[in-house]
Amino acid sequence: MKDKILEVSAIKDGTVIDHIPANSLFKVISILGLDKICNKITFGTNLESKKLGQKAIIKLSDVFFLDKDINKIALVAPQAKLNIIKNYQVTEKKIVEVPDEISGIVKCMNPSCVTNAEKIITKFQVVSKKYVKLKCYYCEKITDQEHFAII
Repeated sequence: MKDKILEVSAIKDGTVIDHIPANSLFKVISILGLDKICNKITFGTNLESKKLGQKAIIKLSDVFFLDKDINKIALVAPQAKLNIIKNYQVTEKKIVEVPDEISGIVKCMNPSCVTNAEKIITKFQVVSKKYVKLKCYYCEKITDQEHFAII
């Protein structure tokens, strides 16, 4: 029997984003603007995972996310899980889910789209949740998760 080894240290209060595909770690850091915050951040990548093979994890001290931020995570890491930590204990678990519609988070990749010429909030219908694909409400261009840009 293999002993459990804690690969990333515990946090007192904050959020743990777990089950991030290893190749999506820096996308999650970027879309959440974590490179601009002053809070303590611990992250690990290429950690062993039974579900993903290899995964990444982010631990943020004293950071708690709004639903719109959770939606951003779902766009690049739809299988991610959030654990809310209070006094070193998991007090809440949130499953990240791609919503049916996305507004104001993703830029339309069609240069001719009205959202790229005027100040209009982008709006997309999610046409695939497993491998995220979005259809622009205005120009109907479909963009997949490898090609869209987070605003």
